[in-house]
Amino acid sequence: MKKPLIMKKIFLILIFVFVSCKISFAAVNLQDMDYSRVNSRVRIKDITEVEGARNNQLTGIGLVTGLDGTGDNSQMAVQMMRNMMRNFGVTLDARSVRTRNIAVVALTANLPPYVRPGQNIDVNVNTMGNASSLQGGVLLQSPLRAADGKVYAVAQGPVITGLNTAQETADLRARNMRPQNIMTAGRIPKGAIVEREVPSDYTMGGQVALLLRDPDFTTAQRVTDAINRAYGVVAYAVDAGRVEINLPGQYVQAPAAFLANMGGIEIEPDTTAKVAINERSGTVVMGGNVRISSVGVAHGMLTVEVGEDANVMPETAGEDNFVRARRNDITEDEADGSMLAMPATTTVRDLVRVMNSLGATPRDIIEILQAIDKAGALHGELVIM
Repeated sequence: MKKPLIMKKIFLILIFVFVSCKISFAAVNLQDMDYSRVNSRVRIKDITEVEGARNNQLTGIGLVTGLDGTGDNSQMAVQMMRNMMRNFGVTLDARSVRTRNIAVVALTANLPPYVRPGQNIDVNVNTMGNASSLQGGVLLQSPLRAADGKVYAVAQGPVITGLNTAQETADLRARNMRPQNIMTAGRIPKGAIVEREVPSDYTMGGQVALLLRDPDFTTAQRVTDAINRAYGVVAYAVDAGRVEINLPGQYVQAPAAFLANMGGIEIEPDTTAKVAINERSGTVVMGGNVRISSVGVAHGMLTVEVGEDANVMPETAGEDNFVRARRNDITEDEADGSMLAMPATTTVRDLVRVMNSLGATPRDIIEILQAIDKAGALHGELVIM
């Protein structure tokens, strides 16, 4: 008799926990969250690069064979076929090369730093002629060169276009639907073997330099201060994008160990006030530190007014010093719902949120933001994508 009673109590406890969790989750409104208070501390290694350790671009031209009649019949393909056969001691007449099973392709690859000969890198393959598909093709051995003209890798292997099967492509075409994949471009994962090493000299005279991915004077100084707190006065900011570091004595012979330890130090990077808008998609992305000063905008049936209260209040009790009081509320005209009044400390996020509640379209919001920026009341950089 006790066992059913115990099970009943456990069931009631579970229901209570579930309801409590549901209520607590419902109390969190993402629109009301203060994103400026979210902890944005990041590691130094995530916002900087080591000077002297960089990628190198490689390019080449190759021949893809084994295509099912989807290759190109251009003069370029004929000439490359004849050149390749000549290397094997076979001489072909131009009129004898009549095949759509080959395609001339452009090859691109990135050679990362610290890669040694014998390691593999990915290769991108793109048609150069009138080939309609690279599906099922195999790239023949092709050299990849850098800007200095030297060969740094050799590519070869089957091309992956992303299509699953030829039957799926045929089914889509039978339903008058185009395949979503681009069949004239593909990849060869780990398809190139590195033949030459690019020296990465990132230590010069006992120094290393960090390059900020997003140059900013404040962030550069915070990186400098964080390193100096951990290792003494060894770093200084040269400009907004470069921090030079004198290797501490114990790390002069082990710079890799210093970079590994130093890269884990966390800082809070500063960001420039920006608003990015994409007119084609209606997307608006804003930073939390963008502000709007006093301004009035009339757009269609919408009227936006950002300003200060005319009322003044004593700064401290019993004194004659007065300061202007700013509104902390956001209101709209009850008559037609088109009047929008906001305080002068309004953020772009507040403006967009309230305008969405009034039924403004993304196009309306973008045009109003552009007008506010032209009036000089948007305190931040407006980036139009």
